[in-house]
Amino acid sequence: MSRLDPRTTALVLIDLQQGIVPMNLAPRSGADVVATSITLADRFRAAGAPVVLVHVGWAPDFADRPSQKVDQPMAAPEGGLPENWSAFVDGVRRDGDLVVMKRHWGAFTGTELDLQLRRRSIQTIVLGGIATNFGVESTARSAWELGYDLVIVEDACASSSAELHAMSIEKILPRIARVTTAGAIGLD
Repeated sequence: MSRLDPRTTALVLIDLQQGIVPMNLAPRSGADVVATSITLADRFRAAGAPVVLVHVGWAPDFADRPSQKVDQPMAAPEGGLPENWSAFVDGVRRDGDLVVMKRHWGAFTGTELDLQLRRRSIQTIVLGGIATNFGVESTARSAWELGYDLVIVEDACASSSAELHAMSIEKILPRIARVTTAGAIGLD
């Protein structure tokens, strides 16, 4: 993979939060995704490139959750979400990171992510997180539609099954992005 310019590249990490990372994930654990993401984020920070942490959450009464008519609606958990469900897992967030709260799968619609990236002259997004076929893929699709170049970090992603992860990584994301590993990413 060609080297990336840290002046025009940002790392965007999806849903590395206490309510999601401990889930049963594949092809790697949430802890493995977090470890890879932290290492990558440290490299981006050292190069002066922005690190954007995206997390998902809703109002205590779930009034702002998606409510369209679908076959498998998102159910509001009885008693609400645990107190720290949306909080980032330990070690992910550092001073100076940009933080974006979303209310659905993708990180662009209804947030200021596009504004924050464009004001920093970002042209390329390096993307990872949980879940590959939900938050990561949805964010990637929107980013592609907005004209960003995309790099998906396969070993910084996981999903609820290896099959769902592979479907996104092998069939969808290569059509809108370059797919690589954390170790292959170089910053000039």
